[in-house]
Amino acid sequence: MTKSNTNPTSGILLLDKPSGVTSNQALGRAKRLLGIRKAGHTGTLDPMATGLLTLCFGEATKVSAFLLDADKTYLAELRLGVETDSGDADGAVVRERPVPGLDGDDVEAVLREFRGSIEQVPPMVSALKHQGQRLHELARRGIEVERPPRPVTIHELELLDCVPPRLELRVRCSKGTYVRSLAMDIGDRLGCGAHLTALRRTVSDPFDVDDAIDPDALEALEPEARRARLLSPEQALVALPLVEVDAEAASDLGFGRRVRTGADPAETVRIRHGDRFLGVGRVDDAGVLHPKRLIRA
Repeated sequence: MTKSNTNPTSGILLLDKPSGVTSNQALGRAKRLLGIRKAGHTGTLDPMATGLLTLCFGEATKVSAFLLDADKTYLAELRLGVETDSGDADGAVVRERPVPGLDGDDVEAVLREFRGSIEQVPPMVSALKHQGQRLHELARRGIEVERPPRPVTIHELELLDCVPPRLELRVRCSKGTYVRSLAMDIGDRLGCGAHLTALRRTVSDPFDVDDAIDPDALEALEPEARRARLLSPEQALVALPLVEVDAEAASDLGFGRRVRTGADPAETVRIRHGDRFLGVGRVDDAGVLHPKRLIRA
């Protein structure tokens, strides 16, 4: 992973979140360790879950929307025969059912139903809102409300291990997918129910947990070394077309002016002058570059 970042007060931190802490707690600790107040995460993990939490600091928060929309990959462990109110091991058991004799072929037949575009009902224990209130707050008061199904895409759903009552899956999915809901739905189709006993996010495109650091290791570093972990915001946008501009065009863009380029039309491009990342823009059909979100050095 290239760590080309010339601004020590802005950048992207790849954090390997441990189990038992919320995403906001992990973000707060990282803010304190880096000494940067402006920050945000790009997709939460449940307290029980571990793995990649992509945090944006300073000017890098301007690219956070691209990371929120990114596909994500998880390793999930399911316990068949036991259902909880939250869909994971942090919830209270609400139902137990016998687990039928299953083999890999039986499970694979069910998994095929969940690949591709599907509709998913979000769990009650979630941060979604109903009439201004978080669903998990309503759930704590014993209130359940109707949740309309939402379209999500399961790009890949692979059975890694099948030793009933335990299953291990690898899931690559679109934004907005609840793996807890996926686990519960798979359990229902298998006729015995299920809940998540472990969940680990390994990828949030284009980043991988192998390049992340856990909070304790981050705290053990010297302050300068901590900030050296920050990636350039451009690293979040490597899939976008690149438009390179000269010094005059870079100056014009900085004042919000459009500039002419020889670039092909594109709704979103990343812009660079030399080794300096300027931000993102749009190239219209006439080859004119319009600035959209600029990064201040």
